[in-house]
Amino acid sequence: MQPIAMSAKDLSVSYGDSPAVRKVSLDFAAKQVTALIGPSGCGKSTFLRSLNRMNDLIPNCVVTGEIWIRDQDVNSPSTDVVSLRQKIGMVWQRPNPFHKSIYENIAFGPRYHGVKNKKKLDEIVEESLKKAALWEETKDRLHNSALALSGGQQQRLCIARSIAVKPELILMDEPASALDPVSTSKIEELIAELKQDYCIVIVTHNMHQAARVSDKTAFFLNGEVVEHDLTHNIFTNPQKPATNDYITGRFG
Repeated sequence: MQPIAMSAKDLSVSYGDSPAVRKVSLDFAAKQVTALIGPSGCGKSTFLRSLNRMNDLIPNCVVTGEIWIRDQDVNSPSTDVVSLRQKIGMVWQRPNPFHKSIYENIAFGPRYHGVKNKKKLDEIVEESLKKAALWEETKDRLHNSALALSGGQQQRLCIARSIAVKPELILMDEPASALDPVSTSKIEELIAELKQDYCIVIVTHNMHQAARVSDKTAFFLNGEVVEHDLTHNIFTNPQKPATNDYITGRFG
């Protein structure tokens, strides 16, 4: 049984007077993929953004409850948010490479966190691109603009940029929804490889994708977790009628 990499306990999020997440408690195991599924507006992306305090950037957003990464209280006022986001990488729905070279996209984070040695940076860039299955496609054009890459390549570059700072977890908010089927397949293959080293939490609207890539699945509805179990159980033998209705397409 894998150790717990992160835990949320009674986590609630509201925007002004509008609750978005209601007392959600979830554990995320190391070297596993957890998929968060549910209809639009159910709170899954809001919950995901809470895990590395991205909701801090939203006016009138109030977060209560606990989030722990090992023995660190994520929501503590004393938490260094920059250091926290080094531990918890984020990959967004649409690729967002910096307007820099492929090399500089990867080197930016390590350099910001104190790595100055050129040889070390070269090693980090190569290792990160290899882990993201992008090295062979980019090794001869590292100093070309990242914006010249295809959409799927840009998304893998963003994953490489995330893992360059040695995170413990990777959060993914619908990382393949803007990609074509071939690029989507590559991202899913990459997720399967990355979970050998990382805890991954992924929000997806794609039921087939959740079934393919995740070890566990949590079904969100109206800001609450209706059911959380092994993915196989969720998709073959859900215990709650609402879960069954959602995965069989009766709503959502």
